[in-house]
Amino acid sequence: MADSLETTRKDYHRANLIFSQLPASPSALLEEWLESAKECDPEDYNAMVLSTRALGQGANSRVVLLRGIEEGTIRFFTNYESTKGREIAAHPHVSCLFFWPQLERQVRIKGCARRSEEEVSNLYFDSRPRSSQIGAWASKQSQEGTELELEGRLAQLTEKFNEAEITRPPFWGGFDIEPIEYEFWQGRPSRLHQRYCYRWSESEKTWTKHRVDP
Repeated sequence: MADSLETTRKDYHRANLIFSQLPASPSALLEEWLESAKECDPEDYNAMVLSTRALGQGANSRVVLLRGIEEGTIRFFTNYESTKGREIAAHPHVSCLFFWPQLERQVRIKGCARRSEEEVSNLYFDSRPRSSQIGAWASKQSQEGTELELEGRLAQLTEKFNEAEITRPPFWGGFDIEPIEYEFWQGRPSRLHQRYCYRWSESEKTWTKHRVDP
C-alpha cells in the first residue's frame, strides 16, 4: 500500500485555460464547467464537498448536492438541526469544492451561507419523491440512534400521511451561499496546474481576477 501511495502518478493534459478569455462572472464559468461535467457524469456532476467550522475545535466536511445557482448564489438543502445546519447557524462562512476527475478540474468557493426563502424551500420539497419527503420528517439527522428506531418512525409517518399531502418540515430547507471567492483549477502536465481566482470587491461591486502559481 505504501509503495502504491508513493508511486501512483497521473499527468494532466485534457485542457488549457487562457486567462484573457475567462468570463467576467465566475458563476458563468462555474455553470459552463457544470454542463461539461454533466456530459461526463450525469449522476454525480453536482456533488460538492461542503466544509463548515465545527462548534468545538476544527472543521467538518461532507458531500452535498448542488441544487441551484440563482443570481450567483449556490443552493443546497438539508436538515437545519443537523451538524452542518447548526454549524452554519453559528458560523455562516463556509467553503465548497467541486472535483471532476474526468475533466481534470476542480473549483473551490468561499462564501457566506444563509437560509433560503421559505417559498424556495417549499417548492423544492414539493418536487421531491414522496419517500424522500417522509424520510426528511423521520430522520433526526446527525443524532445518535438505531436503525430500528428510524424504521419505526418511517412506518409511523408512512401510516400517518397515508395518501395525504406532505408539507415541508419546519426544520428542513435550503441554504444559499453568497460566494466571495472562487478558484478554478485545471490540471496540467508536470504538476504545473492552472489556478485562476476571482475575488469579490465589495467597494467596487465587481469581481477581480488573478492567477496563482500551482
